[in-house]
Amino acid sequence: MQTLAVDIAATFVDDAAALVTGFGRTVLRFAMAPINRIANACDVAGVLAERRATFRMWRASRSRARQEGRRYSLLGRFSPFRHLSHLT
Repeated sequence: MQTLAVDIAATFVDDAAALVTGFGRTVLRFAMAPINRIANACDVAGVLAERRATFRMWRASRSRARQEGRRYSLLGRFSPFRHLSHLT
């Protein structure tokens, strides 16, 4: 059984990691903005837009398949917390 101090420390570490990850994504997006503008300006055939749309569709179908897989698990079907699964 974990103590309260371990839980607090683990939560702090998780929050700090999420903060660093978010900050890193922000810095990377800021640094890559000029390159993305040039790439979009040079994309005459619409290849980048098509790639982005394909990736979004792939990601949506992947998450839908993952949710469907969870829905039919035997343990999840009888769980009293099954309606709260979107919170995890």
